[in-house]
Amino acid sequence: MAKPKLRNSKSSKSRGKRWNYALYAIVIASISGLLCYYGDHIQISIYHIFERHLATPDGTVNRSQVVLASASKSVDLAHRVVNCSDDYREEPFAGCTPTVCGRGVTDTLIPREMALVLRGLASRGLQLGGSSGGVSVLNLHTGALSYDDKFVDVYKLIRKRPDSATYFQPEALEVYDETKRKIKLRIANHFGVDPTKLFLTSPTFFSRMEGKPARTLHDEYWHSHVDKVTYESFHYTALLYLSDYGTDFHGGRFVFDDLHGNTTVEPRLGRVSFFTSGSENKHHVERVTDGLRYAVTVAFTCDPTKELLQ
Repeated sequence: MAKPKLRNSKSSKSRGKRWNYALYAIVIASISGLLCYYGDHIQISIYHIFERHLATPDGTVNRSQVVLASASKSVDLAHRVVNCSDDYREEPFAGCTPTVCGRGVTDTLIPREMALVLRGLASRGLQLGGSSGGVSVLNLHTGALSYDDKFVDVYKLIRKRPDSATYFQPEALEVYDETKRKIKLRIANHFGVDPTKLFLTSPTFFSRMEGKPARTLHDEYWHSHVDKVTYESFHYTALLYLSDYGTDFHGGRFVFDDLHGNTTVEPRLGRVSFFTSGSENKHHVERVTDGLRYAVTVAFTCDPTKELLQ
């Protein structure tokens, strides 16, 4: 009698894994198709439920990546429309809350000369403190300055110094105000918003990222997040980059975590990246590996009670 052939257990397990991956893909596609009527935000939720099953051994997920704006090339306007999330549905700010959502990048709004003035402003202020971890913050509106693992009042520090007049010179502050005004008008124009209904909000701040190990949760900027979840008053977010990716620093690219892959913005001196702040624009920043990455975050709200006074 012929002996029955024994199955190769290793290849059987391998086939089993492939069948599992195929099954997960079929389930995701089927459920997403059935629920597509309800919008992309449900599809995104489904994706993240199964995402952990598709992870590689090091815990990352293999995803395609599209560069929306490269640091090596100036762009007049690169933009992408995305479906709005439900984050704004119950809000009573007609004529201001997003009805068309998306993200845009431009290198022609803020001249590089203005960006250099702002980098100098940020650098002088951050010299007075600096985080012990990888992210240092300077908020000229509230006076908050990173100092080791806490925040201190930068204006109190300056008053104690004989050279206090050299830190935040009026000419540099005027450039800062003009920058915020220009960004506000570009956002209003791009998204069809009445600029009189759009208000600067908190936090609006300078940041410096570097390759230090994280010391606090604040230093772990690489986690994916939604601005409007972190700060409920946000409706539109903008970033003005004050240094060049690949020259002044490495790592530190801005990444939109889209359903079918990542969309990346490479920082460039004077580049403005702007987007609606809801769940449709979930994002993270890659870890900076070396050098210094300077930027200023400028946030806007439709809620006049949340306006950040100049």
